[in-house]
Amino acid sequence: MVVPNAPTSRATPAAVPPSVFTLPHTAQLEALYTIIRDKETSRGDFLFYSDRIIRLLVEEGLNHLPVVPKTVQTPTGATYEGVGFEGKICGVSILRAGEAMEAGLREVCRSVRIGKILIQRDEETAQAKLFYAKLPQDIAKRYVLLLDPMLATGGSAIKAIEVLKEHGVPEERIIFINLIASPEGLQNFCVTYPQTRVITGWIDEGLNEKAYIIPGLGDFGERRYCS
Repeated sequence: MVVPNAPTSRATPAAVPPSVFTLPHTAQLEALYTIIRDKETSRGDFLFYSDRIIRLLVEEGLNHLPVVPKTVQTPTGATYEGVGFEGKICGVSILRAGEAMEAGLREVCRSVRIGKILIQRDEETAQAKLFYAKLPQDIAKRYVLLLDPMLATGGSAIKAIEVLKEHGVPEERIIFINLIASPEGLQNFCVTYPQTRVITGWIDEGLNEKAYIIPGLGDFGERRYCS
Protein backbone atom coordinates (compact mmCIF):
# COMPACT_ATOMS: atom_id res chain seq x y z
CA MET A 1 0.00 0.00 0.00
CA VAL A 2 1.32 3.42 -0.94
CA VAL A 3 1.23 5.95 1.88
CA PRO A 4 1.04 9.53 0.56
CA ASN A 5 3.39 12.04 2.17
CA ALA A 6 4.86 9.34 4.38
CA PRO A 7 7.16 10.77 7.07
CA THR A 8 10.75 9.63 7.30
CA SER A 9 11.47 6.89 9.82
CA ARG A 10 14.21 8.67 11.71
CA ALA A 11 14.57 12.25 12.85
CA THR A 12 17.82 14.09 13.29
CA PRO A 13 18.97 13.76 16.94
CA ALA A 14 18.09 16.77 19.04
CA ALA A 15 21.56 17.12 20.61
CA VAL A 16 23.35 17.95 17.38
CA PRO A 17 26.26 20.40 17.70
CA PRO A 18 25.42 23.86 16.28
CA SER A 19 28.08 23.54 13.56
CA VAL A 20 26.35 20.46 12.07
CA PHE A 21 23.80 20.79 9.26
CA THR A 22 21.79 17.96 7.71
CA LEU A 23 19.86 17.69 4.47
CA PRO A 24 16.07 18.01 4.87
CA HIS A 25 14.78 14.51 5.66
CA THR A 26 12.26 14.17 2.87
CA ALA A 27 10.68 10.90 1.77
CA GLN A 28 12.75 11.10 -1.43
CA LEU A 29 16.02 11.38 0.50
CA GLU A 30 15.13 8.45 2.73
CA ALA A 31 14.29 6.41 -0.36
CA LEU A 32 17.76 7.14 -1.76
CA TYR A 33 19.40 6.12 1.51
CA THR A 34 17.29 2.96 1.67
CA ILE A 35 18.65 1.93 -1.73
CA ILE A 36 22.31 2.49 -0.89
CA ARG A 37 21.98 0.82 2.52
CA ASP A 38 20.46 -2.34 1.04
CA LYS A 39 23.10 -5.08 0.80
CA GLU A 40 21.28 -6.46 -2.27
CA THR A 41 21.68 -3.22 -4.25
CA SER A 42 23.85 -3.73 -7.34
CA ARG A 43 27.11 -1.81 -7.72
CA GLY A 44 25.63 0.15 -10.62
CA ASP A 45 22.63 1.28 -8.58
CA PHE A 46 24.87 2.03 -5.60
CA LEU A 47 26.99 4.32 -7.79
CA PHE A 48 23.98 6.06 -9.31
CA TYR A 49 22.04 6.74 -6.12
CA SER A 50 25.04 7.60 -3.94
CA ASP A 51 26.07 10.11 -6.62
CA ARG A 52 22.62 11.70 -6.39
CA ILE A 53 23.06 12.18 -2.65
CA ILE A 54 26.59 13.50 -3.07
CA ARG A 55 25.34 16.12 -5.52
CA LEU A 56 22.73 17.27 -2.98
CA LEU A 57 25.39 17.47 -0.26
CA VAL A 58 27.78 19.50 -2.40
CA GLU A 59 25.01 21.93 -3.31
CA GLU A 60 24.18 22.34 0.38
CA GLY A 61 27.86 22.86 1.19
CA LEU A 62 28.03 25.70 -1.33
CA ASN A 63 25.09 27.34 0.45
CA HIS A 64 27.38 27.87 3.43
CA LEU A 65 30.02 29.82 1.54
CA PRO A 66 30.00 33.61 2.05
CA VAL A 67 28.77 35.86 -0.74
CA VAL A 68 29.22 39.52 -1.61
CA PRO A 69 26.90 41.88 -3.51
CA LYS A 70 27.30 41.77 -7.29
CA THR A 71 25.60 43.86 -9.97
CA VAL A 72 25.14 42.56 -13.52
CA GLN A 73 23.44 43.71 -16.71
CA THR A 74 20.84 41.33 -18.18
CA PRO A 75 20.28 40.84 -21.95
CA THR A 76 17.20 43.06 -21.65
CA GLY A 77 19.37 45.99 -20.63
CA ALA A 78 18.13 45.90 -17.03
CA THR A 79 20.35 45.93 -13.97
CA TYR A 80 20.18 43.03 -11.54
CA GLU A 81 21.44 43.32 -7.96
CA GLY A 82 22.63 39.84 -7.05
CA VAL A 83 25.49 38.15 -5.23
CA GLY A 84 28.70 36.35 -6.06
CA PHE A 85 30.87 33.96 -4.08
CA GLU A 86 33.52 35.58 -1.94
CA GLY A 87 36.93 34.11 -2.66
CA LYS A 88 38.00 30.89 -4.35
CA ILE A 89 37.25 27.33 -3.29
CA CYS A 90 38.89 23.94 -3.63
CA GLY A 91 38.00 20.38 -2.72
CA VAL A 92 40.11 18.00 -0.66
CA SER A 93 39.20 14.32 -0.62
CA ILE A 94 40.24 11.88 2.10
CA LEU A 95 41.43 8.81 0.19
CA ARG A 96 40.17 6.50 -0.96
CA ALA A 97 36.43 6.77 -0.41
CA GLY A 98 36.50 10.56 -0.55
CA GLU A 99 37.52 10.41 -4.20
CA ALA A 100 34.00 9.22 -5.00
CA MET A 101 32.72 12.69 -4.08
CA GLU A 102 35.03 14.59 -6.42
CA ALA A 103 32.82 14.13 -9.49
CA GLY A 104 29.85 15.64 -7.65
CA LEU A 105 31.92 18.69 -6.79
CA ARG A 106 33.19 19.06 -10.37
CA GLU A 107 29.62 18.86 -11.70
CA VAL A 108 28.65 22.05 -9.89
CA CYS A 109 31.99 23.88 -9.74
CA ARG A 110 33.70 24.12 -13.10
CA SER A 111 37.50 23.78 -13.09
CA VAL A 112 37.60 23.42 -9.31
CA ARG A 113 40.99 22.47 -7.93
CA ILE A 114 41.09 19.29 -5.83
CA GLY A 115 43.68 18.07 -3.36
CA LYS A 116 44.06 14.65 -1.77
CA ILE A 117 44.94 13.38 1.69
CA LEU A 118 45.67 9.75 2.62
CA ILE A 119 45.19 8.95 6.29
CA GLN A 120 45.38 5.47 7.75
CA ARG A 121 45.46 3.94 11.19
CA ASP A 122 48.92 3.41 12.68
CA GLU A 123 48.89 -0.19 13.87
CA GLU A 124 51.38 0.54 16.67
CA THR A 125 49.65 3.56 18.16
CA ALA A 126 46.08 2.97 16.84
CA GLN A 127 46.04 6.67 15.94
CA ALA A 128 45.23 8.27 12.59
CA LYS A 129 48.47 8.91 10.68
CA LEU A 130 49.13 11.01 7.59
CA PHE A 131 50.68 9.00 4.74
CA TYR A 132 50.24 11.37 1.79
CA ALA A 133 49.03 14.89 1.04
CA LYS A 134 48.90 16.78 -2.23
CA LEU A 135 47.22 20.15 -1.90
CA PRO A 136 46.94 23.29 -4.07
CA GLN A 137 49.84 25.65 -3.37
CA ASP A 138 47.47 28.53 -2.62
CA ILE A 139 45.12 26.48 -0.44
CA ALA A 140 45.59 28.87 2.51
CA LYS A 141 43.75 31.54 0.47
CA ARG A 142 40.81 29.30 -0.43
CA TYR A 143 37.67 27.96 1.17
CA VAL A 144 38.01 24.18 1.44
CA LEU A 145 35.31 21.55 0.96
CA LEU A 146 36.64 18.46 2.75
CA LEU A 147 35.15 15.26 1.28
CA ASP A 148 34.70 11.90 3.01
CA PRO A 149 31.48 9.85 2.79
CA MET A 150 31.55 8.24 6.26
CA LEU A 151 32.20 9.79 9.67
CA ALA A 152 32.57 6.97 12.22
CA THR A 153 34.91 7.81 15.13
CA GLY A 154 36.04 11.07 13.53
CA GLY A 155 39.75 10.21 13.67
CA SER A 156 40.51 10.60 9.96
CA ALA A 157 38.52 13.82 9.60
CA ILE A 158 40.16 15.36 12.66
CA LYS A 159 43.61 14.47 11.31
CA ALA A 160 42.69 15.93 7.91
CA ILE A 161 41.70 19.25 9.48
CA GLU A 162 45.01 19.24 11.37
CA VAL A 163 46.85 18.83 8.06
CA LEU A 164 44.86 21.63 6.41
CA LYS A 165 45.57 23.97 9.33
CA GLU A 166 49.28 23.15 9.07
CA HIS A 167 49.04 24.36 5.46
CA GLY A 168 47.56 27.67 6.59
CA VAL A 169 43.82 27.04 6.13
CA PRO A 170 41.80 28.64 8.95
CA GLU A 171 39.42 26.25 10.69
CA GLU A 172 36.39 28.41 9.89
CA ARG A 173 37.14 28.28 6.13
CA ILE A 174 36.69 24.51 6.01
CA ILE A 175 33.37 22.76 5.31
CA PHE A 176 33.32 19.01 5.92
CA ILE A 177 30.86 17.09 3.72
CA ASN A 178 29.82 13.45 4.31
CA LEU A 179 26.93 11.08 3.58
CA ILE A 180 26.50 9.34 6.92
CA ALA A 181 27.76 10.29 10.37
CA SER A 182 27.64 8.69 13.80
CA PRO A 183 26.71 10.81 16.83
CA GLU A 184 30.00 9.80 18.48
CA GLY A 185 32.03 10.91 15.48
CA LEU A 186 30.21 14.22 15.25
CA GLN A 187 30.77 14.89 18.93
CA ASN A 188 34.49 14.10 18.72
CA PHE A 189 34.93 16.19 15.59
CA CYS A 190 32.95 19.22 16.75
CA VAL A 191 34.60 19.35 20.16
CA THR A 192 38.00 19.39 18.46
CA TYR A 193 37.07 21.82 15.66
CA PRO A 194 33.94 23.75 16.66
CA GLN A 195 34.37 26.40 13.95
CA THR A 196 34.35 23.92 11.04
CA ARG A 197 30.90 23.36 9.58
CA VAL A 198 29.75 19.81 8.92
CA ILE A 199 27.24 19.00 6.18
CA THR A 200 25.90 15.47 6.51
CA GLY A 201 23.09 13.66 4.78
CA TRP A 202 22.10 11.41 7.67
CA ILE A 203 23.02 10.90 11.33
CA ASP A 204 22.82 7.20 12.22
CA GLU A 205 22.17 5.47 15.53
CA GLY A 206 25.76 5.00 16.61
CA LEU A 207 28.81 2.72 16.50
CA ASN A 208 29.03 -0.98 17.32
CA GLU A 209 31.84 -2.70 19.22
CA LYS A 210 33.98 -2.69 16.06
CA ALA A 211 33.43 1.06 15.54
CA TYR A 212 31.23 0.45 12.47
CA ILE A 213 28.36 2.85 11.87
CA ILE A 214 24.97 1.24 12.60
CA PRO A 215 22.78 0.75 10.61
CA GLY A 216 25.27 2.27 8.13
CA LEU A 217 25.82 0.92 4.64
CA GLY A 218 28.95 -1.17 5.00
CA ASP A 219 32.35 -0.21 3.58
CA PHE A 220 31.62 2.64 1.17
CA GLY A 221 34.88 2.21 -0.72
CA GLU A 222 34.41 -1.53 -1.17
CA ARG A 223 30.87 -1.09 -2.47
CA ARG A 224 31.90 1.79 -4.70
CA TYR A 225 35.01 0.36 -6.31
CA CYS A 226 34.63 -3.43 -6.08
CA SER A 227 32.14 -5.49 -8.04
